[in-house]
This record gives sequence, structure tokens and C-alpha cells, in this order.
Amino acid sequence: MAEHTSSSITIGAAPADVMDVIADFARYPDWTGEVKEAEVLATDDAGRAEQVRLVMDAGAIKDDQTLRYTWTGADEVSWTLVKSQMLRSLDGSYALRSVGDGTEVTYSLTVDVKIPMLGMIKRKAEKVIIDRALAGLKKRVEAGQADR
Repeated sequence: MAEHTSSSITIGAAPADVMDVIADFARYPDWTGEVKEAEVLATDDAGRAEQVRLVMDAGAIKDDQTLRYTWTGADEVSWTLVKSQMLRSLDGSYALRSVGDGTEVTYSLTVDVKIPMLGMIKRKAEKVIIDRALAGLKKRVEAGQADR
């Protein structure tokens, strides 16, 4: 059974700057922690990634997966699993909201693995993925702001 986990963080940058980092899949290995390789396989008419192959190592979950991305306006991107060796399903999203001088980013993730795994361990893996991704995103975006 799939479990759902989400968390939010505030980043000191405009939503467009945050989304630029989220959309730059080639740089994911630099800041996500769990993504070791990222390759855009297909793009939409706007040039945004539509299918992406990711090689992941999230401790309990190691996988080579392909995800389909859906972009909703300028402030939200969601993804769903196309194929995977380890996962039965994976659905996630980043939702951005302008707050004061920054952006609140909410990351939601639902994962179901093919192998038997205690729900507690799955939730822990999801939480680790989300927390590391949000911390890495914040660091990456704010470092880019300092360079400007």
C-alpha cells in the first residue's frame, strides 16, 4: 500500500528562480543527494522535461526509473512513474507559493515498492528523500541568488 508524505520549506528567492532549479534535471546530482544520474528523454512543446530517467540511491530504495512530468502553470510540477525496477508506483509534486521575500515550496511524495517493506521503513525513506531534497533545493537556489 502506498504511503503519502509531504513537507514544506521557505526559500529566499522568487518562485521563478526556484522553478528554474527544479526544472534543471541535469544538475539534480549536484543537489538532491539521492539522484546519481538524470537524463531528459522527452520534452514538451515549451521545452520542459516531459520524461526523465533517474538513477536513484535513497538508502533503502535504489532504482533506475523513468518519470513523466506535468507542468501546471509556473508554480507547480508533478510526476508519476512510467517504469522502475523497484517501485510499483511513485507520484510526487513540487508546489510553489510566493511568501514575502521568498517562496514556500511544498514537496509531496507517494511511493509503493514492489518488494515487501514495512510501512514505517517506507515512510522513513520518503521523509529522508523529501527532507534532503528540500534542504538541497534551498541551498542550491539561495547559492545562485548570492552569485547574482
